Amino acid sequence: MRAEIIAVGSELLTPYRLDTNSLFLTSALNELGIRVVHKVVVGDSPDDMRSSFQHAMERAEVIVSSGGLGPTDDDRTRQTVSELLGRKLHTDEAVLRHIKERFQRFRPGRVMPEINARQALVPEGATVLPNPSGTAPGLWLESNGHVVILLPGVPNELRGLFETLVKPRLARIGGRLRLYTRDLRITGLPESEVETRVSPLYALYPDIETTILASPPGIQLHPSVWSDDPAKAEKLLDEIVDRMALALGESLYSMHGESLEEVLARILTENRATIAVAESCTGGLLAERLTNVAGSSVYFLGGVVCYSNELKSQLVNVPPGIIEAKGAVSPEVALALADGIRRVTGARLGIGVTGIAGPGGGTPEKPVGLVYIGIADEHGPRQKEFRFLGDRDRIRLFASQAALDMARRYFLAPTARS
Repeated sequence: MRAEIIAVGSELLTPYRLDTNSLFLTSALNELGIRVVHKVVVGDSPDDMRSSFQHAMERAEVIVSSGGLGPTDDDRTRQTVSELLGRKLHTDEAVLRHIKERFQRFRPGRVMPEINARQALVPEGATVLPNPSGTAPGLWLESNGHVVILLPGVPNELRGLFETLVKPRLARIGGRLRLYTRDLRITGLPESEVETRVSPLYALYPDIETTILASPPGIQLHPSVWSDDPAKAEKLLDEIVDRMALALGESLYSMHGESLEEVLARILTENRATIAVAESCTGGLLAERLTNVAGSSVYFLGGVVCYSNELKSQLVNVPPGIIEAKGAVSPEVALALADGIRRVTGARLGIGVTGIAGPGGGTPEKPVGLVYIGIADEHGPRQKEFRFLGDRDRIRLFASQAALDMARRYFLAPTARS
């Protein structure tokens, strides 16, 4: 069974609002054995909306829309769909009562504005999906072998309605096939290198479709298979994931969709190790990511953001002579930051980051994107040089990712640190 998702709202066609509902709906529909074949974002124009719904009914059996069910003049989803299906709208008294009671409950003494009454308009033959979290109910319509589901655009309202009322209905009509997938996370390799390493496996597993997603922190690899046999599907995925792991080596840091900070958190906890950071160009981003995991107080002792040369010396004991001779962005300063923060805090591992995030400040010898990361333990510090491309935010994100990865790899090669 095929589905199409239509996100309604002119605000979604601007850079100020992100359509997150489609991501949730895609995952939920796939779990029900309903394959999403098309997604559309459409503005509030009735003509554009009518065209989107009409084309969706030519492509899919299930159409799920979000948004356009509010009380204002630009909320036109129910009107447009009713006209397209040849259904008249009528006021549902139960819905109208719910809206009035909600106004009384949350705005005592205030009368419901007349404009809200349009949210009680229901197409002929539609099933009302009561919305306990808002004034706009969802609507379920069936027409000529199609199911059209209209849901409010507010994410928590949409998710609540889908889980409690839509999902059970769709489960009865969904197909036998289910989508089984894995989420592999890779860092330190470009997308082309990941593809080169794993693509020979595609011919060995023709039933598995693999998607590669590139993002600033790293690469995501999603092998997926549609199947009506759970055991067979899981066995196939186990096999290809094991082979992918061999091909990707240490660059693969998770086979379960974890973030790098979550993986490092587990490693530090298992090893009863502590960590502290001294940051310059990342401006606290590394510490933020380390503490973004619940329970981080077990392993994260603290950190400093020492942008100025004076504070590098005062807070982390970087010798002023090194900064003067080598410059703040240098391997020597990265080493001194890492070892200094380790000694100041008593952490097992110290991380130091210094670099040029841009957009200014670069030179031919030290261009924007040059970053040095140091890591220190009781045996002394080591450092690595990186050259990152992109804008300031991208460079800082890459630098924090590389620092986390250096800490992760520290525990992969115990002989290298003895």
